[in-house]
Amino acid sequence: MMNSQNKNAVALVTGASSGIGRDIAIVLSKMGYEVIITARDEVRLNETKSRLKGKAHIIVTDLKDRSACYKLYETANEIGEGNIEVLVNNAGFGLFGEFTKSDLDTELNMIDTNITALHILTKLFIKDMVEKNSGYILNVASSAGFMPGPLMATYYSTKAYVLRLSQSISRELKNSGSNVYIGALCPGPVDTNFNNTANVRFALKGLKSMDVAEYAVKNMFKRKTVIVPGISMKLGKFGLCFLPDNLITKIAYNIQHRKG
Repeated sequence: MMNSQNKNAVALVTGASSGIGRDIAIVLSKMGYEVIITARDEVRLNETKSRLKGKAHIIVTDLKDRSACYKLYETANEIGEGNIEVLVNNAGFGLFGEFTKSDLDTELNMIDTNITALHILTKLFIKDMVEKNSGYILNVASSAGFMPGPLMATYYSTKAYVLRLSQSISRELKNSGSNVYIGALCPGPVDTNFNNTANVRFALKGLKSMDVAEYAVKNMFKRKTVIVPGISMKLGKFGLCFLPDNLITKIAYNIQHRKG
């Protein structure tokens, strides 16, 4: 059953060609949302669209380009006739390697995709939502956002930005009495194409992408600000509170070193 009172409500999901983004789009479609999905890969977007139950639209774009972010905002509003009720900022990627040796251009593209695009889309859509006093924004961060990440320094830093931005805006909305929701999804390892893109392998068994998507959507509508799927990650997040930063960095390095 759709949480919205608006039967014409539309959801926009970025990075929806595979993994968590694809599965969140599927979950929202099953709930009755008209879904707009976007990513760079048109073939995979069409595969996602074939799994959606209701009305769906594809926008092929590369969000590391700032102008593409503004264009996406305009196009999505045209398609959705101004009824974008849910925005899921999922587009992003990682990169493994020592900071002194990793490719600068790839890292800058990562920052543009993981941070700048998410920031632009959040800013543009949240203004509309605040004006209507309704809407949901789910920013896909990571458990990486809870700690430093040697050997994946740029990726971890981008996810810390996503987490803190979402928490900060959430407090502003609550204090202003707004009905608009924003939260951050912070999963640990998930069985997605991320591993291949980042060139890593996880020591822990990854959660199923669909399980994470269903958990994320359920808790988004429960208005939970920080969403952490899986008991292992919940316990890990709790344990970090009792460790000094220097030790956390050493632990993180050892974890990352086993991934490479």
